[in-house]
Amino acid sequence: MTKVAVVYWSGTGNTEAMAKLVADGARSAGAQADVIYCTDFGAERFPDYDAFALGCPAMGDEELEDGEFLPMYEEVEPLLAGEKVALFGSYDWNDGEWMELWEQRAAEAGIDIVDSVIAKDYPDAEATVECKRLGALLA
Repeated sequence: MTKVAVVYWSGTGNTEAMAKLVADGARSAGAQADVIYCTDFGAERFPDYDAFALGCPAMGDEELEDGEFLPMYEEVEPLLAGEKVALFGSYDWNDGEWMELWEQRAAEAGIDIVDSVIAKDYPDAEATVECKRLGALLA
């Protein structure tokens, strides 16, 4: 059975809701999925999982949250190459450029992203379906 880590940071609850939906999608496809707040995940937990969904909303000038999420991501980023990895997150302004920048950063680090999902604010019906599909891709 595939074991999926759904690791996220959320300031308003939108990305947390997405994390739970991604986990639901993975479970419905037969995987075990753990929803983990980013400060509770690091390199020491990495070997426990077969696939990874990482979620962070757009912050500041289209960037990842740098107080809790980014330090965790920088720690595990070198380990993600060759793994099944998906990205997700919410935004409230602009058009989702932070996700494009994150995908580019991942590609430069040798990480092959299976797919990504973004939602404007709280996940609507379309984003809900996409989050569950993302989780199923990792299962």
